[in-house]
Amino acid sequence: MAVFDTPQEAFGALRPVCVQLTRAQTVENVARLQAHLAAVSAPALQELQEYVLFPLRFALKVPGPKQERLVQSVVQCIASILAATCVKKQELLQELFSELCACLSPPSSSSKPASLSEELKLAVIQALHTLMHSAYGDVILSLYQPSTLPLLGFAVSLLLGLAEQEKAKQIKISALKCLQVLVLQCGCQEHRHLDEDEAQQCGDLFASFLPGISITLSRVITGDIKQGHKTTVSAIRLFYLIVGLVMADAQLARIPKNKEKLPVEQSRISELMVHRGPDWSKSTAEKLSLLLHKMVEFSSVHPHWKVRLELVELVHHLLRNCSQSLVDSFSHLLKALVGLVNDESSEVQSRCSEVLQGIAEQRIVAQNRALADVLSENLHSLATALPRLMNSEDDTGKVSTLSLLLGYLKLLGPKINIVLNSVSHLHRLSKALMQVLELDVTDVKIVEDRRWGCEGACGPSGSWQRGVQKGRCQKKYFRFFTEEKVFQLLQQVCRVLGYYGNLYLLVDHFMGLYGESGMYRKQAAMVLNELIAGAAGVGVDVLQEREVSLNMDDLKGCIVSILDEYTDQANWYLITSIDTEEISHEHSVHRSGLTARPGGACSSILFPSPEPHVTTRAMNSNIWQICIQLEGVGCFAAVLGKEFRLLLLSALYPVLEKAGDKTLLISETALGTLVDICEACSYDSLQCLINENSDYLVNGISLNLRQLAHQPHASQVLDTMLRHSDASLLPLVEDIIQDVLSTLDQSYNNQASTFLRVLHSVMTALVRWFGSSCGEEHRQRQTAEWRGGTLSQGQQAVTRQEVERFFLDYVRQKQIAEGNLPDTGDEEADDVPPLAKPEPNNSDTGETPLPSHARTAKDVMERCIHLLSDGSLRVRLKVLDVLELCVTVLHPHGNHLLPMAHRVWPALVTRLISDDPLAVLRAFKVLCTLAQKCGDFLRQRFSKDVLPKLTSSLLSQAPASARAGPVYNHTLAFKLQLAVLQGLGSLCEKLDMGESDLNKVADACLMYLSAKQPVKLQEAAQSVFLHLMRVDPDSTWLLLNEVCCPHQYEPPHISLRPVKLSGMGRQRNEFTDNVLLLLERLQQRESVTPRAGTQEASPP
Repeated sequence: MAVFDTPQEAFGALRPVCVQLTRAQTVENVARLQAHLAAVSAPALQELQEYVLFPLRFALKVPGPKQERLVQSVVQCIASILAATCVKKQELLQELFSELCACLSPPSSSSKPASLSEELKLAVIQALHTLMHSAYGDVILSLYQPSTLPLLGFAVSLLLGLAEQEKAKQIKISALKCLQVLVLQCGCQEHRHLDEDEAQQCGDLFASFLPGISITLSRVITGDIKQGHKTTVSAIRLFYLIVGLVMADAQLARIPKNKEKLPVEQSRISELMVHRGPDWSKSTAEKLSLLLHKMVEFSSVHPHWKVRLELVELVHHLLRNCSQSLVDSFSHLLKALVGLVNDESSEVQSRCSEVLQGIAEQRIVAQNRALADVLSENLHSLATALPRLMNSEDDTGKVSTLSLLLGYLKLLGPKINIVLNSVSHLHRLSKALMQVLELDVTDVKIVEDRRWGCEGACGPSGSWQRGVQKGRCQKKYFRFFTEEKVFQLLQQVCRVLGYYGNLYLLVDHFMGLYGESGMYRKQAAMVLNELIAGAAGVGVDVLQEREVSLNMDDLKGCIVSILDEYTDQANWYLITSIDTEEISHEHSVHRSGLTARPGGACSSILFPSPEPHVTTRAMNSNIWQICIQLEGVGCFAAVLGKEFRLLLLSALYPVLEKAGDKTLLISETALGTLVDICEACSYDSLQCLINENSDYLVNGISLNLRQLAHQPHASQVLDTMLRHSDASLLPLVEDIIQDVLSTLDQSYNNQASTFLRVLHSVMTALVRWFGSSCGEEHRQRQTAEWRGGTLSQGQQAVTRQEVERFFLDYVRQKQIAEGNLPDTGDEEADDVPPLAKPEPNNSDTGETPLPSHARTAKDVMERCIHLLSDGSLRVRLKVLDVLELCVTVLHPHGNHLLPMAHRVWPALVTRLISDDPLAVLRAFKVLCTLAQKCGDFLRQRFSKDVLPKLTSSLLSQAPASARAGPVYNHTLAFKLQLAVLQGLGSLCEKLDMGESDLNKVADACLMYLSAKQPVKLQEAAQSVFLHLMRVDPDSTWLLLNEVCCPHQYEPPHISLRPVKLSGMGRQRNEFTDNVLLLLERLQQRESVTPRAGTQEASPP
């Protein structure tokens, strides 16, 4: 069909069709008109708009019932005309608007909505939507006059009814979008932006509809979830757009107090108009607050993320436009906004964060005191409920609750002091933090884990430092939560408080809680640590910068006051162990309240003696308190950086004390703190930190060692210094060592245990610093001797004279064994080497003075000799530990070691023979070390004084251990048996024992090859026989075959008698398995040794 471009041509084509439709209103005639309209150009149709619309409007106005199909086709035809043209007359706009609305109106006799088809309803809604967009320029504003208020109200009620009551999703969504256009909030380009007066006029009109629109929309939003998320999203958007227009702060500020009087002819209309005065605004805001609360609760947990995203937009829009008029509603709105920061949808999270950031940047809260008050009340309510929520919710709920708390604080930002300046608010918030951060102190393992003196002492400092850095902050276990995310949120809460709040006020308040009760002390210390970190801006996430920058002098002043409180004797020296010695030390510290730490403040309070009974929970609590305070010191160092060097005088000494603590958790935490101090103060390593401050530290140790009754922890500081420094520290501590030795000489009975701890630390350090070189020399000497011995064995195997000498020696030894010679002791005495043999190079002691470390070891060893007979078992055990270390250090200096070994021998034998089993066990270790270092110098002494006791003890204990069950493995008797068996073989080998002594050892250990013995004792007995094989393989082979002989030995010639051994032909018994294993090992050794000897001898 040809296109009609001119009005004349179009009129000629459309006139017959229009006339026909006017005469007969049928669906066919409407369709014919629709077809002709498609051939008319838009400009031509614009000229003929009213002419073409007339028959269609006439069809709608004809009285009487009409077919729905006809009405639908007419409405669709009108919509197509309006889509191609513009409505330029106000009367036409209003008439069309009224006629289209009438299509949806119920009969005058019924109050119920018209029961129309869904297609017709949708067509009318779309036609209204098109009509509103076809209005040209200012024509649209003619609809928004007081005189058209009834017509607008009619349309609004129709569309709200469709949105609420219809079940078809498309009709619901279309009705809501049409309403959005009707209130001029569609945001399209066809409608120009309203100026202030026009927006004010529209707001006045829509205020009349606000109750109906808001209530209906709230019902739609909170309706059945089956209606789909698009309906809910459209309803939320329309709600905040209409509320944001009517309740806009800018508009309400321009409303006069009294209602303007309209002319008489508009008096009835004026009754429908609402005056948006203060009373109306307050009343409407209260009612909207109820609706918003209901909507927010529903939408914030809606399963579809787009609904939650639209809720964020609602809060943003209302906060931007109605922050004053709807201030009471923001209690719910901000709660929803802050809660959605951790939404599962990334889109909601990011948009929520943007909105919060925008609120902070625009200073909406900072410039609105009423809004800040709302937030502070929300904060107070949440803080009140926080302990209950943390006790009842799951971890997800706890994260949401704390995110809400953190969000409130971030939104308050610089206005946070409104909360802090209120005693009630600060008290409620602080008590909530105290209760939520309560630690779980029921774990016994925290108390049980101990740091033993020698552990890690010989390891390289580099590996130690890497290990400490990996786990810098100790993992804490809380009573009310287990999720790490919860603790991180609590940390952020404290840091945000420190960042924005009055630091002096916060520190003073939480220091008060710290001193108020032991129940709050750990939590208060945690909060104080985080407050300082937050005040320095360390690891704190905020929405806006603070108004006043940080004053470093204020920060340093707060840190000094906290540090003094932490390291006060009442808070630093707490009972952490049931060790009676440590408890007595802590008691003495508490009683001596007037003694000062080196460089620190002294406590002038006299503390009463603590109760003698200390529970595990109390010790666990004390351990965590000390650890938290140590972490605080590390945090303060990180905050101050190099400025912390000025505080080392008061902080370093106490931290070193705790690094030497026997409780593992405290020791590890203190070492982590020392690493923090190194990094903050720019020390290359812990060794540099100690060495550069050693003069002050050594002076403090020296002073405190003279006042051990008041300062019993000086030994821990020295221990830490020695463990983490190098030999360059030795000249500085030599004076301390001499002071300790001289004091020990004067008062053996008093404080001997403490002094021995100091000496143990010194000797451990000397072994670490000088023991490796000594050990290397010893190993080289052993290797040379072994090679020489092997070579001589190879030569004996090929020399006839040596074979002859062997048999002559054998005959002589046999005569001695049978008692044919008068003095058997002389032979053994002749075998004792001269004293200078182990150290031929240093035979002239006058010309080669001892080095300082060896001289120190010798001095310490002399004191140990006297203290070995001390009445205290604890002292004797420590003496034995120190003695073992002294022997190790003196090892290269045989001319001095052997006389000292001679002097120590009687007291050591007493410990081995008649002492507590613990002392016997420790003394045996010392004996093994002596044998390893002194060699055959001790052979005769050991054979005469010790060996009979050891063998008789093993024989007497064997039946008991054979009958015992698995619990026996945990007894002291078992440990003693195991230690003796594990060390006896090497003793025999090192001391080169004679045949008779070897036979005694073999007989005593044979009982432990029984399968009835505990497995560890069997393995230890096997090790004894393996050593005996190296000393005397023939006798060992014969002994084992007497027990169990796996082979029959036929004589190589008939003239020789057959070999008969007691073990031949015996049935399998409890010794069989272990004996066969040992014989197999002996066979393997014998098959390897000759070849090795041949190889050694073969080179020319």
